[in-house]
Amino acid sequence: MDHIDIKDLLWMYRAMKKSRYFEERIEKAYLEGKQPIFNIGAGAIPGEMHLSNGQEPSAAGIIVHLTNNDTVTATHRPHHEAIAKGVDLKKMAAEIYGKKTGLSKGKGGHMHLFDPNVKFSCGGIVGAGIPHAVGAALANKKKETTDIAVAFIGEGAANSGAFHESLNLAALWNLPFILVVEDNSWGISVAQKASTSIPSNDLRASSYGIKGYLVNDNDPIEMYKVSKEAVARARKGKGPSIIEIKTYRFLGHFQGDPELYRNKEEVPSLRAKDPINRLKEYLLKEDLSTTEEIKTLENEIYTEVDSAFEFAIQSEYPKPEEALEDVFY
Repeated sequence: MDHIDIKDLLWMYRAMKKSRYFEERIEKAYLEGKQPIFNIGAGAIPGEMHLSNGQEPSAAGIIVHLTNNDTVTATHRPHHEAIAKGVDLKKMAAEIYGKKTGLSKGKGGHMHLFDPNVKFSCGGIVGAGIPHAVGAALANKKKETTDIAVAFIGEGAANSGAFHESLNLAALWNLPFILVVEDNSWGISVAQKASTSIPSNDLRASSYGIKGYLVNDNDPIEMYKVSKEAVARARKGKGPSIIEIKTYRFLGHFQGDPELYRNKEEVPSLRAKDPINRLKEYLLKEDLSTTEEIKTLENEIYTEVDSAFEFAIQSEYPKPEEALEDVFY
């Protein structure tokens, strides 16, 4: 295996574990007040909730190579990318709870997380983050910086007009841009094979004359290697890339999804290949860390996440008369 800095591996493990624990906390909190009969509008966190448990390698494996000055745009399933990019965890939790201490004063919710301090944004419209990231990449090139832009999408968004139009311009203008396609096999309830004419979207890179990479089996180390090359190419002015990672989500499209479209054996088989456990086992097997060191790291994560949730829970809701503040009309 190519050399990987131990600090990078531990950083990736921290980012992945933090995302997983954060979402496990959300999973429980979200269901409060929504049982025994599921009511999407009830509870402390009303509205839809899209969790990314299982997809952590796609974020940690590339964001480990980025800086605060690099731009990241994400999807309606954004928590693992936001956490890896360094979005303020307390403000992020407060935003999800709809509190005035949130990133957007509680008015955006979990699908609309914005933190300009680390150049992160996401949105609920499928494929909409691609042109935004291409615009950031264009700005970086015009300013003659080495900063890059990365857009994350699900595999379903690769069939949208924004995908093709954005990649055409990114290639035409040779922009420092990377598109990460998270293929978790399902576009809501539609199987990838039923929606897309090719097995993986890295193959589409050749039609734009750019570089394409494929990462199989949700492998965080392979994602690290592939992303390292793609990021280096972008910073050196060698143009855009597409990275597709075959990842998976342990949960439904949204919380409350009955998942009737999935075989009952699918999720248990995926959980048996949990990428966080696989990375932990690798760290221990290769003597890159000890059980005690990893336990200490995990306890730090639990403390940080618990503190963020306590901050969110204790924060105040915005007042009704503030509804029209900070909005365009």
